Amino acid sequence: MILPIVGYGDPVLRKKAVEIPQEYLNLNQIVADMFETMYNAYGVGLAAPQVGLSIRIFTIDTRPFSEDEDLSNEEQEKLSAFKKVFINPTMIKEEGDEWCFNEGCLSIPEVREDVYRHEKITIEYYDQEFNKHTEEYDGLIARVIQHEYDHLEGILFTDKLSQLKKRLITKKLQNIMDGKTRPDYKMKFIAKKGR
Repeated sequence: MILPIVGYGDPVLRKKAVEIPQEYLNLNQIVADMFETMYNAYGVGLAAPQVGLSIRIFTIDTRPFSEDEDLSNEEQEKLSAFKKVFINPTMIKEEGDEWCFNEGCLSIPEVREDVYRHEKITIEYYDQEFNKHTEEYDGLIARVIQHEYDHLEGILFTDKLSQLKKRLITKKLQNIMDGKTRPDYKMKFIAKKGR
């Protein structure tokens, strides 16, 4: 089922999400719905708070990045095969040089800005069968994981911008809160709540 994506300004996006137990009700359905919602919005990652659930889950499928012809064949293959769900993740390490990439977010439509993130990470998480993993990632995969992990901590990519950049996008962010933005996917705006 395609879920509405929560728009910028909703308090759920600022909460630190909570861990879930293995027997969490409807876990498989939630994961399936998150993938379906993400694909419907042409996203490469989606965190549970973005669909109104303050729980520590995010889904990633970096296949769309694999179509970038500037990448090596090896990198394209790695990106085309990367599809995972991360449950109760903990970021162990972020290391290496910070590098810039133009990021967007399904909860913040029509806003894209350059963001600096570490090139390499180590993350511990559970898969959908609640098997525990500790893995290292780098490049675009590490970046997408860091972006989605931030959502679980109540952090948005706009928080990483300079004060000047934040001022320049104030009107766009207000339009999202007011429900004046019209992405081509289902959204729930804070201004529309309670009506």
